[in-house]
This record gives sequence, structure tokens and C-alpha cells, in this order.
Amino acid sequence: MTTLYSSLTTGALALQNRFVMAPMSRNRATADGLATALMAQYYTQRAGAGLIISEGIQPNITGQGFMHSPGLHNQQQADSWRAVTTAVHRQGGLIVAQLMHAGRIGHPSLYASAHQSLAPSAVAANGFTYTAAGPQPYPVPRVMDSTDIRQTIEDFACAAKFAIDAGFDGVEIHAGNGFLLHQFMADNTNLRSDAYGGSVQNRLRLTLEVTAAVVAAIGAGRTGIRLSPENPYNDIREADALMLYPALCRQLPADLAYLHLMEAGNRDMTALLRQMWAGCLIVNPHQSAQAGAVTPAIASEILQQGLADAVAFGALFLANPDLVARSRQGGPYNQVDPSTFYGGGAAGYTDYPTLAEQSQNTVSSVF
Repeated sequence: MTTLYSSLTTGALALQNRFVMAPMSRNRATADGLATALMAQYYTQRAGAGLIISEGIQPNITGQGFMHSPGLHNQQQADSWRAVTTAVHRQGGLIVAQLMHAGRIGHPSLYASAHQSLAPSAVAANGFTYTAAGPQPYPVPRVMDSTDIRQTIEDFACAAKFAIDAGFDGVEIHAGNGFLLHQFMADNTNLRSDAYGGSVQNRLRLTLEVTAAVVAAIGAGRTGIRLSPENPYNDIREADALMLYPALCRQLPADLAYLHLMEAGNRDMTALLRQMWAGCLIVNPHQSAQAGAVTPAIASEILQQGLADAVAFGALFLANPDLVARSRQGGPYNQVDPSTFYGGGAAGYTDYPTLAEQSQNTVSSVF
């Protein structure tokens, strides 16, 4: 019987178990987008996962959406990541780099380049981003022209090569959560009338071309893709999701390492895409705020129902670096501190104790 502790080989990735650490932005990189020693410690602590998916990494300068987010668009950035991947591998772990272009999500005041955000259309996202000067509304982005699109495709492929050079085991293309590729797919953010807008097929074009370019650069077996169908995050609305996502699944390379779905309270969509996708499927299950974090029990049920081949954990992995070992004993689990999610230092990042450390502290307190 397949369990969370069963191994899994998919493409070029050989997972020791089916616990996947979900990609989670933590904003601890340098202002130049370099990975740090603290980041290496954070990921290494969680190397017991069958697969670690990194936080979102911008493939070019204009893809940056947040302060202190890491990049993979120059050699210095790639070199900085090598300490992370080497440390994870020494602990027997696997790690892939999530390549994420933020598109219209961001603000010029957030980065040294002060660049204007790019997007499929001149449609600003509703809401605010948090800057050093306080909350600022998202500005109207600049419409990407054909040169911008070609350059972005090339940049994704180049970033994928940098990832492999840096020692990552593969890459995950982020095509969800309201970032650039999702913006091209969604009908409320893509108002174009050229080959990249209008019909479902045209709105899928950039995602498919980016995927093809990354596959050509590093191979399908080292390439995954993340989707978040019907997720309204970052002001996304998808009136034709039931047409769009099946069409996308039919056209993605069948030999990709995996397809990663982030649910949005739409288990029917997960079931539909599971039927269509013959390859490895990773599911990041939806949980309401009231229900709390995804637990191993919830993940095991999804595996037993055949809805996924592996399950991505977010908050529980953030707060429990030894999640796999803890789950074998049924917990207990550390509680996550949301106030330390983004930015800062070790607090709420690398100082969550393992079960062994908690036990040692208890013994020490007795004496």
C-alpha cells in the first residue's frame, strides 16, 4: 500500500518519501537577490522531505515582486544557491528551484532597480503591497510587447540552466497564484487581442512556450509546473477555468517530472485534472483558515483516494523542520508564528525546534 513514507521516482527525481515541502516566500535573501547562509540552514533543516520546492525565485530583474526575494538570473546568484543545494544534498534531500515571475504584482519602491512591473495588459491588481513607506496600491503595469515576451521566455530557460548549475535537482515553473503566467491565462487580467490573448489557446500560449523552453534547456524529467486553478489570490478571476485547465493539461509535455496543483476549495477540479494527467501529481490541499494546517492524516487520505502521488505541506513544514520524523510518532507539532513569515532573521525561520531538541530541553530543565 502506498503511504506518505513510500518512495517515489518521477522523471529524474527519486523521492525518499511523499512529503513535499511547498514553496513558501520568506524574504530572507539579500537586496541583490543572493541566497544566504541562514537560507541554507533553513532548507537543510527540512531535508527530510521527499522533495523541497524552493520559495519563488525571479528569473529576471523585472520578475521581482517583493523585497529580499532571491533571484537566479546571474552567476553570482547561482553561486550563492550552491551552498544551499550542497547542504541539502549532504542530508540526503532533493530540492528544486521554483521560477516565479511576479508580473503586475509589485511596486517600484520595493527594489533598487525601481522597475515598472510588466503584465499582459494595463490592468492594476486590486489591493496593496507593503513597502518601507507603508502600504502602497499596486500600480498599473506596462503592457508586455513581443520583445518582452521573447525575452521572458529566454530568461526562464536561462534561469533553469542557472538552477542546474547551482546544484538544484530541477525547477518548478510557477504558473499560478496570480503571478505572470497566471495573469496571461486569466480572462480578467489578459485583455490582449494578439496571439497571446483572447481565446483559451492564445492565453495558454506563454505558459506552454515557457515550459517548452525550460524543457529544452534542462529536460522534462527535471521540470515541474505549479497551477492554482480558480484561485482568486492576487485579484485573479477565471470564468472559463473548466475549459482552460483541461486544455493546458492536454498540451503540457507528458513526461514532465510532475504537475503540482494548489487547491482553492475545488476538489472537483483536482479530480478532473487527476483523470487527465497520467504523470506524477502533487497536490497542495485546500484548508480553510479555521481548519488549520494540512496534517499528515489529511495527506494520507488524499493518497489513499488516489487523488495525488505526493502531498505538499506548507505551514506545517515551516514550523516543523523534522516533519517527517514527527509524523511517524504522531506529533506533537509546533505551532506556526505568522508574524515572522516574511523578512527578518532567524526568529520564526530557523529556530523552530525539532522533536529531539524539545525532548533534550525537557530533560535539561529537570536537572
